[in-house]
Amino acid sequence: MNPAIENFEKMLAAGKDNALLRVSLGNAYLGAGQAANAVPHLRKALEHDPAYSAAWKLLGRALNEAGDAPGALAAYRKGIEVAEARGDIQAAKEMKVFARRIEKSLGL
Repeated sequence: MNPAIENFEKMLAAGKDNALLRVSLGNAYLGAGQAANAVPHLRKALEHDPAYSAAWKLLGRALNEAGDAPGALAAYRKGIEVAEARGDIQAAKEMKVFARRIEKSLGL
């Protein structure tokens, strides 16, 4: 197993559950090519902090890489809304680009 994933999983097992840990774990799974394993951790991060723009962006990526383009599009759209409300312009811009790509691939 990936050492970063192993370390984050140990922290989680020890009861240290928070948005940052879940995003870190989701990102580590994404980096290891395990998008489907990243999804539940990123969803949990957003339960902890629904205004976490980076978590929305990673969730969209994970869902897309796991083959759920409509789910990814929904995550990006929500992420754009959250990022714009927070003034996180760069994250919103990036998610708009990713969302447009998915819309194009889905023929929307």
